[in-house]
Amino acid sequence: MNEFDDEKPLSPIPNLRCSSSSVQSTPEIEKKYVHRVYDAIAPHFSATRFAKWPKVATFLNSLPLGSLVLDAGCGNGKYLGLNPNCFFIGCDISAPLIGICADRGHEVLVADAVILPYRTGYGDAAISIAVLHHLSTESRRKKAIDELIRVVKKGGLVLITVWAVEQEDRSLLNKWTPLTHKYFEEWIGPGSPRVRSPSPFTLGSIPEGDVGGFEDQPQDLRGSVEVPEETMELNSHSEESTMGADNGENQQEYFVPWHLPYHRAEVSGASSSAVANGLAKKDDKKAAVVYNRYYHVFSEGELERLVSGMEGAVIVDRFYDKSNWCIILQKTL
Repeated sequence: MNEFDDEKPLSPIPNLRCSSSSVQSTPEIEKKYVHRVYDAIAPHFSATRFAKWPKVATFLNSLPLGSLVLDAGCGNGKYLGLNPNCFFIGCDISAPLIGICADRGHEVLVADAVILPYRTGYGDAAISIAVLHHLSTESRRKKAIDELIRVVKKGGLVLITVWAVEQEDRSLLNKWTPLTHKYFEEWIGPGSPRVRSPSPFTLGSIPEGDVGGFEDQPQDLRGSVEVPEETMELNSHSEESTMGADNGENQQEYFVPWHLPYHRAEVSGASSSAVANGLAKKDDKKAAVVYNRYYHVFSEGELERLVSGMEGAVIVDRFYDKSNWCIILQKTL
């Protein structure tokens, strides 16, 4: 028997695609494997997040004097104030990370990426750096993008970056734990009543992978590319192609582990509780408490497909940077 034996697997969620409230309601997998995890690892996570991505810095430094920049999912606030000629407001779902930002003198608040607490047209620009891949349904990812567009002024720019399934270091994929059971609404497509047979793993019993966390590692830039016209149109198979499958080639849903060293884990006692509750497990060989973080890694063209049906914004740039897919949108309405 192990600490996960009493864990209840998550049940499939009914198809509530048309309900706005269902999009804003946080699925259990995000509460448990995103929100609770980042709350628990916040100080250690913050200590590892200090390097600024050159592409993000270039975007922020290109903004006009006096621009108001909204950072949705600001983490420890490493981009807040990067351009001293702009004003910044950050928000994040993790109260401990927002506390770190506040201690550094930033203007921040706790908020959900799919319900941004700003009036329409409030900011001159917005950024979402390494956030959307933590949202577990396509409808929630679309809603987060829609919110970013909503809160900027006409002509305002939005930069979005997400982890790519096309990793430059392909060996990383072998260190992550794939999720093959389709738990969520997008995994039961409209007009497709079939439900995949259950995975041999429950969410609570998935074995530990190796350490991930490569967001700040410098890697070569492939460069900006022109957006192919065909990627701007949804085709009838697009949803199925981005959902992940049992074969490794199309897999996009993963648990990516975070190793919290013992000497950092016992500060608040939260990790002891997490282990007792099955949220984390101990790895004595690595002297760490291991948390699993949920990720939906994006395939090439997936960001563009999410945006293609939205009114009021156009893609002005698209590029691959440090194993991330990135787009820049401009609000047109």
